[in-house]
Amino acid sequence: MTDNSDQTTHFGYQTVNKEEKVEKVAEVFHSVAAKYDLMNDLMSMGIHRVWKRHTIACSGARSGNKILDLAGGTGDLTAKFSKIVGSEGQVVLADINESMLKVGRAKLHDMGIVGNVECVQANAEALPFADNTFDVITIAFGLRNVTDKDAALRSMYRVLKPGGRLLVLEFSKPTTEALTKIYDWYSFNLLPNMGKVITNDAESYQYLAESIRMHPDQETLKGMMEEAGFEETSYQNLTGGIVALHKGYKF
Repeated sequence: MTDNSDQTTHFGYQTVNKEEKVEKVAEVFHSVAAKYDLMNDLMSMGIHRVWKRHTIACSGARSGNKILDLAGGTGDLTAKFSKIVGSEGQVVLADINESMLKVGRAKLHDMGIVGNVECVQANAEALPFADNTFDVITIAFGLRNVTDKDAALRSMYRVLKPGGRLLVLEFSKPTTEALTKIYDWYSFNLLPNMGKVITNDAESYQYLAESIRMHPDQETLKGMMEEAGFEETSYQNLTGGIVALHKGYKF
């Protein structure tokens, strides 16, 4: 009997071939790219901006740094980092999805942010950068969509400079049963309906809700980061564990 476990993975609650997941995730983000920012504000009631500001505050970013905003999508973190690193620094906005990157590039251009930002289409599992390139790497709400998360964490470790830090902002496991029940009801009832009304795409938001449930919990992700080589790993629960910010260093 052939073991196909290493050829398959999860796409939400479905079990699919790894190549098929890459295509399906791409379809989701091609579909939602144009209204991604609007839906983020509606889905989180604007709280995603607070989570992202907190991530930037914890990054230790400073003038002259080189920063990788991985799975950076429409460029929320890139815009803030660009101001911090200044003309001597650089921010690389990287995303695997061409549609998301196109929206992000246009938004940054409209904001007048062009001089110290580079947009790169890249797969997190095999980053196209030299070893020891970045002072800080952030990945916000992107890791759960990566097919091989372990490979992605190893790739991030490789391109991070010694002394650099990784910050992973991602949906996680609520800390109480009551909050879990409320969150589940919201995710599987309101969220797909919002997607249907705003983007005419309920299925993509059904997947996003399912992908959150399939993502490793706080302790599991912490262990995965340590396995990839990161040290002094820690996490902070935000909004009752609906979101967690993981941090790790390369020494």
